[in-house]
Amino acid sequence: MSSTYRYQIPVEQTQWKFEGKNETILTWEYEDGREKLLNLYDKGKKQQWDAATRIDWTQDLDPENPMMLDDRAVPIWGSPVWNRLTDKERTRVRHNLQAQTLSQFMHGEQGALIATAKIVQTVPGVDAKFYAATQVMDEARHVEAYARLLHEKFELAYPITPGLKTLLEQTISDRRWDMTYLGMQILIEGLALAAFQRIRDTAKNPLASAVNAYVMQDEARHVAFGRLALREYYPELSDAERDEREEFVVEACYHMRDRFNQREVWETLGLPVEECIQATLQSDQMRQFRTRLFTRIVPTVKDIGLWGQRVQKAYGDMGVLDFASIDAEALLDNDNKVAEEFDARRR
Repeated sequence: MSSTYRYQIPVEQTQWKFEGKNETILTWEYEDGREKLLNLYDKGKKQQWDAATRIDWTQDLDPENPMMLDDRAVPIWGSPVWNRLTDKERTRVRHNLQAQTLSQFMHGEQGALIATAKIVQTVPGVDAKFYAATQVMDEARHVEAYARLLHEKFELAYPITPGLKTLLEQTISDRRWDMTYLGMQILIEGLALAAFQRIRDTAKNPLASAVNAYVMQDEARHVAFGRLALREYYPELSDAERDEREEFVVEACYHMRDRFNQREVWETLGLPVEECIQATLQSDQMRQFRTRLFTRIVPTVKDIGLWGQRVQKAYGDMGVLDFASIDAEALLDNDNKVAEEFDARRR
């Protein structure tokens, strides 16, 4: 069946395209590359995998709770509107919420596919072009995996949210190669890692956990790619150029923090939208989740040198400044280890 029939909102209303300007850079230096980036490229080649065979697609999802997540993960859990729902209505809420979350993963991965193809085109060094080429294949595989999970198992999908759409458009349309790195490799991929981790570590359904674990193994390399490239480049910028990028980081982080209200789900289910949004905003679980989303972003932003007063003040306001002391590299190493443990269990 065509994907068109899976969406809860007609694609005619959500179709999206925009114009952007890119500067194409070809380089004639093929041998003088940065060792760490070339090592990452070598790792990327060796860790290619096939979503059709590495994942056991014979596994099914629970119709009552597809990914078998704790109900406390539902944004309106414990609220008056949740308490009024019947068991059948709660099943629909779980199904739609989980499908909406995975749909944003799927759309975000397509955005990453386009952004990384742009990096191949615009980045000046051949070592970065080589690695970005492996990431293009990674992102295509991720779109494939999430699309299959949604279309074959959930039989349900949601369009891209306005918040993610805005951030992707800003990231992809900027002609400067480093802004694509910053928006995609550092911010969007960093946010995604935290969101994927929530499902990988808490979902009791083995299929849902495995898909996220394997995607995270790739994404860990992608964030490392952004860190390596920008950590070397940003010290060369003027104060004005660095300030512009810090302003983008702050605005994007506030934007990402505030976009999790699931309006489309409440509207689709015919629930009282404003009551559901207020319950979501007041939920302790959602507040903690929005905070944990920045565990990957904050230490990486500090590491690449965008750590001026504007950024520190914003992270202090969000209550995430302490994440700056997290060992981001250790988290990325653990993502690789967990994926290998999934392989071992399957064998």
